[in-house]
Amino acid sequence: MKFEYVLLALLSFRPYSGYDLRKWLEVEGQFVRSRAHHSQIYRLLGRMVADGWVEFEVDPREGRPDAKVYRLTPLGREELLAWVRSPYDPPSRFQDADFLTRFGFATALDREAAIALVRTELDYRRAQVARNRNRPRTLHFEDPIPEVDEAMAQEIFDRMHELGAGAMDQWIEWLESTLARLEDR
Repeated sequence: MKFEYVLLALLSFRPYSGYDLRKWLEVEGQFVRSRAHHSQIYRLLGRMVADGWVEFEVDPREGRPDAKVYRLTPLGREELLAWVRSPYDPPSRFQDADFLTRFGFATALDREAAIALVRTELDYRRAQVARNRNRPRTLHFEDPIPEVDEAMAQEIFDRMHELGAGAMDQWIEWLESTLARLEDR
């Protein structure tokens, strides 16, 4: 996921200054993007202005530097909606930041795109469980170094599988209930 899309999505909600975008990402959006540095935000905003995706007005501030307040342009809107509606290819790890971010913004912008996104994720995770849930999980050792405790390694990997399987089941349950809510609206 490109960070530009997060910024475009936020600007689809309301105009923001670069400072306000960074503050939103630090608090409300802390699970959307971690450690977004202000220089990265301003660099991307500058590129997005050059690309015609956003424009700004200068907001004069008494006793402080003036602020640029950015808003989406029609071209930026088109780019944002193209991202929201673009095909989603689930990665092998579930609860991926790209899915969650795209889903979070898609629900507000295009409910049908959000439904398609959840269906894609749900189908992929169900197939993943079907392929992997009951596969043999025995670790194989061949001439391990003396420090390897084979029994402990097997026990821990089994416990990690149990944790992952439970988390996957919870994720699928969340996807199913979220899909039902989106389809009912």
